[in-house]
Amino acid sequence: MPVIHRSVAESIHSEAQAQGTQLTSISTSHDFDFLIGNWVVHHRKLKHRLAHSDDWETFSGTCEMRTLLDGLANVDDNLLEVPEGTYRAASLRAFDPATKMWSIWWLDSRHPSQLDVPVVGGFRDGVGTFFANDTWEGRPIRVRFIWFDITQDSARWQQAFSLDDGKTWETNWIMDFTRAVYERDAGISTAKHH
Repeated sequence: MPVIHRSVAESIHSEAQAQGTQLTSISTSHDFDFLIGNWVVHHRKLKHRLAHSDDWETFSGTCEMRTLLDGLANVDDNLLEVPEGTYRAASLRAFDPATKMWSIWWLDSRHPSQLDVPVVGGFRDGVGTFFANDTWEGRPIRVRFIWFDITQDSARWQQAFSLDDGKTWETNWIMDFTRAVYERDAGISTAKHH
C-alpha cells in the first residue's frame, strides 16, 4: 500500500504545482483524534449523483472510531439507517509520516469485497481536504472529502464529485456529527444528542 499512497500523494502535489499553488500538508498522526469515540450522525445525501438533481434524502446513523497502529491509523464503524434498509460501513485511515498525508478508504457492507479507491490529503488551518481519481457509473471523476467545523463535540464531513477534473464540484453527501452521550437507565445504554 505505501507505493500507492505515495504515488497518489505525488500526483496531488504535482496537480497543485501545475495549478500554481503550493500544497503543503502540516498534518500529523493526531489530526483525527477529535473523532475518537461515539457519535450520532445526521446524513443528507443526494439521491441522484451527477444528474443535475436537487433531490436529497436525510437519515440517521451512528459512528464509533478508535485508533490503530499506535496512532498512525484509525477505523470507524458506521451504522447508516437509510430508507432502503440499514447497513454498516467502515472508514480506514492511515497516516504516512514521510509525506505527512492521510489515505482514507471506505468499505460498505453491501459490497464487502470492494474497497473504495483511497482519498489522499491532509489538514491545514483546521480543515481536512482529501482527493482521489475514481469512476462513477463508468465515468471518470475526481472525488473530494472535506472535514470542517470541527469542535470537541461536533464535526462536519462532505463528499463531492467533479466531472471536469476539479473545475466544478457537486456536493452529494453531508454528515453532521454530534458526540453521543451514553446514559444508563436500568442497565440499558442509549445514545442521544449531546
